[in-house]
Amino acid sequence: MNKFFIYCRKSSEQEDRQVLSLPGQARELQEYAKREGLTIVDTYQESKSAHWAGRIDFNNMLMRIRSGEGNGIIVWDESRIARNALDSGTVIYMIDLQEIVEIRKPGKVYKNTPDDKSWLAMCFMMSKKESDDKGVSVKRGLKTKAEKGYLPSGAKAGYMNDKYAEKGNKTLLVDPVRFPLIKKTWEMFLTGIYSPPQVLNKLNDEWGYRTPQHKRIGGKPMTRSQIYKTLADPFYYGVFEYPEGSGNWYQGKHEPMITKDEFDRAQMLLGKKGRPRPKTHDFTYTGLLTCGECGAMITAEEKYQVICPVCKLKFASLNKDSCPECKTRIEDMIKPTLLHYTYYHCTKRKKKTCSQLGIRLEKMEAQIEGLLSRIQISERFKNWAIKYLNELNVIETEDRDVILKSQQEAYDDVVKRIDNLIKLKISPQNTDGSLLSDDDFKRQKEDLMKEKSTLQEKLGDTDNRINKWVELSEKTFNFACHARYWFANGDTETKKQILMGIGSNLTLKDKTVLVDLEKPLQFIEEAKNEVPEISPMFEPTKKGLTETQLGVLYSQNPTLLPSPKDIILPQFEAILKAFTNPIWMGEMRVRWNEIKKLSREPNPALVVA
Repeated sequence: MNKFFIYCRKSSEQEDRQVLSLPGQARELQEYAKREGLTIVDTYQESKSAHWAGRIDFNNMLMRIRSGEGNGIIVWDESRIARNALDSGTVIYMIDLQEIVEIRKPGKVYKNTPDDKSWLAMCFMMSKKESDDKGVSVKRGLKTKAEKGYLPSGAKAGYMNDKYAEKGNKTLLVDPVRFPLIKKTWEMFLTGIYSPPQVLNKLNDEWGYRTPQHKRIGGKPMTRSQIYKTLADPFYYGVFEYPEGSGNWYQGKHEPMITKDEFDRAQMLLGKKGRPRPKTHDFTYTGLLTCGECGAMITAEEKYQVICPVCKLKFASLNKDSCPECKTRIEDMIKPTLLHYTYYHCTKRKKKTCSQLGIRLEKMEAQIEGLLSRIQISERFKNWAIKYLNELNVIETEDRDVILKSQQEAYDDVVKRIDNLIKLKISPQNTDGSLLSDDDFKRQKEDLMKEKSTLQEKLGDTDNRINKWVELSEKTFNFACHARYWFANGDTETKKQILMGIGSNLTLKDKTVLVDLEKPLQFIEEAKNEVPEISPMFEPTKKGLTETQLGVLYSQNPTLLPSPKDIILPQFEAILKAFTNPIWMGEMRVRWNEIKKLSREPNPALVVA
C-alpha cells in the first residue's frame, strides 16, 4: 500500500502571494487524501523559496522516502516541489528508482511512465522559467529605479517612504521626527570631539531616538553597528551604490543630509571603519591636459591626511584607524586636523623617469583664471563693439547684394546653356550626331554641370557669410566678457568647456598651465594690450551719460573695465563651437582692425548732435 507525505510550501517572494496559505494548503490536501482513501505518514509545512536548493523540510522528507517510510507525495501544485534544476532532477531520478511511486495533486496523478515523467519535468521547467523571468524583471525594475535616482531598498534612518507616489517613482521623503536627530548626530560627530559610541548614547538616551514602528519590527534604539553604518553611508550626501559592491553609483533624488566634504571628513575620523568613498571621481581637467615634458596625459588623485593632535604627525588617513607614531586611534582624537587635496600630475606612462611634479587644484585653477583675465573685456565695451560690427554688416550687405546679383546672373546663364545643349542633342537635325556627337555632348555637359555646382555653392556661401561672421564675432566677444565669471561660478562641466574653448595644445609643465589661445581670442588679447598705445586710459567720471555719449568715449578709447558681478549666463556651448569655424581666420582680423581704427579716430556716426 502506498504511503504519502503531504508537502505544503509558501514562499515569501512575490510570485507565491496568490497561492493558498500553508494552513489552507494542508487542510485542502488532507481532505483530498481522505476522499481518495490515501494513507498519510506526515505533513510538512515550509515557508521557503524553491528557487534555490537547500530547503530543510523538503530534504528531510526525501530522506525519509529513501529510508522507506513512504513512497508518495501529495502537493497542491507542481511548483511547490521544485523551481530549480537540482531538486527537479532529484525527484525525477527517485521516480526512476521506484523510491517515489506516485506524486499526486488534486486532479492529477504522476507515476513512473514516460508520459507522466515528461509532463512532470515540463512543469518543473516551466516553474523554473517563471521564477527566472520574474527574477530578471525584478532586477531590471530595481536597476531602472536606481537610474532614476530612487533608492531600490528601504528607507534609511532619517527618511521615510512616500506611500502615495506613483509605483516605480517612489522616492524618499524627509522623516520630520528622525531627520533632525540624525542630522544632529552627523554635526556632533564632525566636531571631532565625540566618538561614534558617545554620539550613539546621546542619540538614544538623551534625544530619545527610536526606529520607525512596523507590524513586527521597530520602535527600538539605534544599535552600535548601525551608527557606524550610518556614518559611513554615502547615501547621506546624495549618492548610493546599487547593487551593493558593484561599483555602480547613482545620484539620488532625495534631500541630502550633509555635503560630500563633510562625508569625507567623517570617513577620515572613522579610520578603517569608514566605508571607501565612491570610485566615481569626476576630476574636471583630466583628459584635457598633457605633460609638457614627456607628452603623457595628466591625471588627478585625491589625498586625505590627518595631523595627529597628540604627536603632530601628518599621515595618510585612508585604510588607517590610528596614528602610526603614537598609536592614538583616529576616532579617539580630539579635534584632529583633517586635510583633503586634489593633485594633477603626469601619468608617466610614456616616460617613467619624467621629472614633472604635481600641482594642487587650487593653484592650477588660479592660473586658468589668470589666462581668462588676459582676454577679459568689459560688458560696455562688448556692447559697443558688437554695435559697430552690426554697422559694418549693414555696409557689407550692400556689397553682398551686388555680388549676389552678379552670381545669380552667371548661374542663370549656365542653366540656360545646359538647356540649349540638351535641346541641340535631342533635335531632329542631330539624329545622326552630325551637329553634336555623344562624346562632345558628354564633355560639354560635365563642364557645365561643374560650373553650375560651383556657382550654386558660391550663392549660398555669399548669402550666409556676412551673418556668420557677425554671429561668431558676437559669440566671441560674449565669451571674452563673461568667461571669467562662468569659470569662477560654474560647475565642473562648465569649467571643462571653458578650458576647451580658450585654446588648444593644453599642457602642464613646471607646475604651469600652458595654452595656445584660439585665433579670435588672440586678436582680443592683442587689442587689449594695444590700449595704452592707442590713447591714455580714460575712465568717464560724469554721471548720467547716455549710450550715445558713452559710444563717443569708446570711439576715442575702448576702456576695458572689469566685468559686472551680476551676469546672466548665456548658452556657452554654442560660443565654444564658434572657435572651430575657419571663417574666423581671415575675417576676424579685418573686423578688429576696423575697430582699432575707429578707436583712434572718433566715429562721426556716434557723435552727439
